Amino acid sequence: MANTFALILVILTFVTGIIWVLDKFKWAPVRNKARQEAQDKASVGLDEEVLATIHPENVIIENARSLFPVIAIVFVLRSFIYEPFQIPSGSMMPTLLVGDFILVEKFSYGIKEPVWQNKLIPVGEPKRGDVAVFKYPEDIRVDFIKRIVGLPGDRVVYKDKKLYLIPACEEQKCGDYKVLDTNYLGTAEYPEEQNTVEVYSEVLGEVAHKILINPVRSDHTSYYFQQEGTYAYEWVVPQGQYFVMGDNRDNSKDSRYWGFVPEQNLVGKAVATWISFEFYRDSNGFLPTWVPSAVRFNRIGGIK
Repeated sequence: MANTFALILVILTFVTGIIWVLDKFKWAPVRNKARQEAQDKASVGLDEEVLATIHPENVIIENARSLFPVIAIVFVLRSFIYEPFQIPSGSMMPTLLVGDFILVEKFSYGIKEPVWQNKLIPVGEPKRGDVAVFKYPEDIRVDFIKRIVGLPGDRVVYKDKKLYLIPACEEQKCGDYKVLDTNYLGTAEYPEEQNTVEVYSEVLGEVAHKILINPVRSDHTSYYFQQEGTYAYEWVVPQGQYFVMGDNRDNSKDSRYWGFVPEQNLVGKAVATWISFEFYRDSNGFLPTWVPSAVRFNRIGGIK
């Protein structure tokens, strides 16, 4: 779906751009010449309405010429600078909530062509702790958003609801696994969760953020993505790929279940929430309608 829209936008920009160029350098001069000749032959001055009837402009050309600047600006902004996304699920709670509308910085991981995401100009590299949007590896038509946990060469373990990490290194001996720094902050209730969840602060790379743990929900290790030569709860991130997880650790379909994110699939880094809506819920906490009931102004701002 996302790739289809990008392709449509590229085609619209290309087609309207060609029409704009042809009109500016070929059709418009002919049209203006015909009108100037009519004006010169007339005994009185012709107003704009009369001149418009002389060598009239094709309605398709007129609309395409008018739309081109708008489409071109949208194309450049969406393809290379910022793209808006809506958060559809609670997998990144409490960092991102259902109803958050975010901006994704498209150039954070390099300037890429908009359809197939091939890198054209290297700009930056993903870092541990980044909240990234990417094409879901099992269906690239779908956009996912998760936090980057493991970089190429990292060894990641998630066991007993604890995250362990050995960063990639050039030495043969890299040391033991280190559990990430976490602090218990208390409990919280969310409509998307059936049980009260525990809130922890976690430091990943240089990023301090909050995560949710559901103490009554067991780890579904048997459903984890199995990598040859590792334990069921362990993964070694291949070169050119990334390991991602949701901040809502017990309610997130992420790399633990389907594997790694190729670098080419990365769309960009989520940098800000530009608006956030609360939606009406029924007594069971479900969303019976997508009509906003309130604006959460306190959520507008940067994303950590």
